[in-house]
Amino acid sequence: MPFLEMVGLSKSFGATKALDSVDLAVDTGEVRALVGENGSGKSTLMRILAGVIHPDQGRMRLDGREYAPHNPSDARRHGVAMVHQELSLCNHLSVAENVFLGVEPSRLGVLERNELERRTRDALSRLGYPDLSVDLQVGKLPIATRQIVEIARAVAIGCRVVVFDEPTSSLTEEDTERLFEVVRSLRNSGHAVVYISHFLDEVREVCDTVTVLRDGEVVPGDGAGRDGFSADPVGSLSNEEIVRRMVGRSVDELYPRSERRPGEVVLEVRGLTGRQRPSAVDLSLRRGEVLGVAGLNGSGRTELLRAIFGLDPVVRGEVRVAGILRSGAPFESWRMGMGMLSEDRKQEGLALGLTIADNMTLPCLHRFGRWGWVDHRAEEATARSWAESLGIRCRGVGQKVSDLSGGNQQKVAIGRLLLHDVDVLLLDEPTRGIDVVSKSQIYQLIDRAALQGKAVLFVSSYLPELLGVCDRIAVMRRGRLARTLPASEWTQEGIMAEATGA
Repeated sequence: MPFLEMVGLSKSFGATKALDSVDLAVDTGEVRALVGENGSGKSTLMRILAGVIHPDQGRMRLDGREYAPHNPSDARRHGVAMVHQELSLCNHLSVAENVFLGVEPSRLGVLERNELERRTRDALSRLGYPDLSVDLQVGKLPIATRQIVEIARAVAIGCRVVVFDEPTSSLTEEDTERLFEVVRSLRNSGHAVVYISHFLDEVREVCDTVTVLRDGEVVPGDGAGRDGFSADPVGSLSNEEIVRRMVGRSVDELYPRSERRPGEVVLEVRGLTGRQRPSAVDLSLRRGEVLGVAGLNGSGRTELLRAIFGLDPVVRGEVRVAGILRSGAPFESWRMGMGMLSEDRKQEGLALGLTIADNMTLPCLHRFGRWGWVDHRAEEATARSWAESLGIRCRGVGQKVSDLSGGNQQKVAIGRLLLHDVDVLLLDEPTRGIDVVSKSQIYQLIDRAALQGKAVLFVSSYLPELLGVCDRIAVMRRGRLARTLPASEWTQEGIMAEATGA
């Protein structure tokens, strides 16, 4: 009998059926990949397992006993922990306080702080971060380090079942390798692990078996797994077959790339220096060109884009768009024909409480009215046309952005730049946390923008997409652009060697 059994689970949200009679079983000493498009039901299934929501139908068993957690704390007491894609940390608390939030060690109702900190240091050491101070306030940590704190929370409480939901979305390659070692250690020590990822190379690297979800249902495998549950060994399936199961059809080309003919220089950066990063950066970008920026977390990639756009202060240097010097606030960048997509779409990239139409048209409301009045019919008609063009799956442009899947949220954010008809697109991690098919669609949007003569500056931690999408790739190291070459002259190993100074 498998250690974890989920049988006949169904869940609806209003008229939307998120899960339809899903069966899943994972045994101890097994790492199960759970893959599918955004909106396929993966996160809903795992939120049921973690006690965040309750199923409408079905049952679960854990180590042979009925399992029906009332809430996440109850799930953790039963030995089930979840490492979330969207960080669920309290930024005002310390690292140690976050790791044991809700399960703090105490004696006679009094917090045992020394024990709290000792156990936190032990968990961080297992993750390869023995020097991370447990007293630091989480809100002051970079995103990658916050992700480590999230993972340490699951490791520290000694859970038997651990769910990783896109755990590497904010990690460097080195940090990702450390995480893989932790996952392997959990498997070797008899844990049952569920690993959700949109990176199929990660699935092959760390997972034993794979289950595919599509439209809230398990896609049948080639053969039954343990006790009749459908599963396939990862090594028995090609990437093409996994993607075909995810979408119900073949994806023609993951990295679409038309023949591009770059034109004149439209973005010119000279000696750009921020308070800490970037440092004396020079670059030029032509119309119809996609320039990728690689580098480790902390190398200054994001800071470079923010400085170019005017979000971060510039100590010296200049930015010219179509020969005109940019100075002042980001609003001036918009007026000059430059738009930016933030890596943190939920905090900076989108207004989640507003509608799709509102988010798309915010930078150019003047087009839809006069004297302070907005013609909402014209606004919604324009947004509807763009939503159809971008393939955004939604009930209508009046739907709140917070209700959309990650891939569709990202399309809304990119759609805003395209609707505003900017000449220069600054894209910071545009495919982070979205599924393979949505990534391919965003690559198509980037390719289409380049064909229309737009210039794209594309920051990414995922080297295969930089090599597949970009015309040239620049590598950042310690705030400086180390080297820029045509994409055809780079390899993944070469980029990493340049990024690390090897």
